Amino acid sequence: EKLSAVIINSGNANALTGRRGYEDAQTMQKLVAAELNLEPSQVGVMSTGLIGRFMDMPKITFGISKAVKALNVGRDADNLICEAIMTTDTIKKECAVRVRLEDGTLVNVSMISKGSGMISPHMKALHGTTLSLITTDAVLTPAFYKHFQEILDDSMNMVSVDGDQSTNDTCIMMANGLAGGKPADEDPNFLDAMRILTTKIARTIAMDGEGATKLITVEVKGAETKEDAKKVIKTIINSPLVKSAIFGSDPNYGRVMMAVGNSGAKFSLNDVHLTIKGGDMMVDILDSGAPVFQDETSVEAVRMTMDNKEVILQLDLGVGNASATGWGCDLTYDYVRINAEYAT
Repeated sequence: EKLSAVIINSGNANALTGRRGYEDAQTMQKLVAAELNLEPSQVGVMSTGLIGRFMDMPKITFGISKAVKALNVGRDADNLICEAIMTTDTIKKECAVRVRLEDGTLVNVSMISKGSGMISPHMKALHGTTLSLITTDAVLTPAFYKHFQEILDDSMNMVSVDGDQSTNDTCIMMANGLAGGKPADEDPNFLDAMRILTTKIARTIAMDGEGATKLITVEVKGAETKEDAKKVIKTIINSPLVKSAIFGSDPNYGRVMMAVGNSGAKFSLNDVHLTIKGGDMMVDILDSGAPVFQDETSVEAVRMTMDNKEVILQLDLGVGNASATGWGCDLTYDYVRINAEYAT
């Protein structure tokens, strides 16, 4: 059954709520379907917020009726939905791309998302939280699912704020085909547009991590397999020691290599190369597994490099040709404060 509408609520995850929670989600489907003259199976349900609390269904019922009456298009409507789904987010997460397909058809693809904490998604294409909704007027068929999953794996699933995967991570893509033309399932221009879109949103989620002051980008090459490259990235961006070092602009590269060793990925220590970039500065840290610098002047250069809004770690494992990129954020005092007070 094709989806024709999606209902999203924030403030309550409707997870760990047993049979009652499932029935409440079904009720949400039915209410939206009745308002829009659809079948309940044509309505998707996405929820985000506190886990383990029952839904306030009178409030939900009123909200659905009000939202349907206010349905609209344009920038004002876009801003309203982006704001409505935020929880601990501090910025709206949206992106849109217009691309010309190989057959000449001009299509639009847009994406909204939310996510700031409990972020380490492992989303599947078929189904504190990362919620994402992508819409396009391109013609797509079920054959696109395979590419959709690959794109998510290299973008949204390479983000981590705190290493905690949410109960509610969801990404839904809807295509109405109004642009016409041939199916875009295999179109390289469309696939590139999707990668641009999801990568932009992935970076924005990491940048807006709870309490974050810095975006961490980790670029790994020279891995034996892509999975090994991803393991290394996730272990680095999930390490509290690495994240706190970057928060303090502390050039403790031993923590990065500790994470590489903990990842379980294959690497050659004698061939490892590590570089740190920030702003217009770039400093080589390790070459052939040994430190490049020792004097205080070099240490200060590394500190200055790390004292930027985006810190890029470039790592060559020296054992193959596979590569990957991922995004995280620093660990700050505010992250602890936000999560110590979340339920209250």
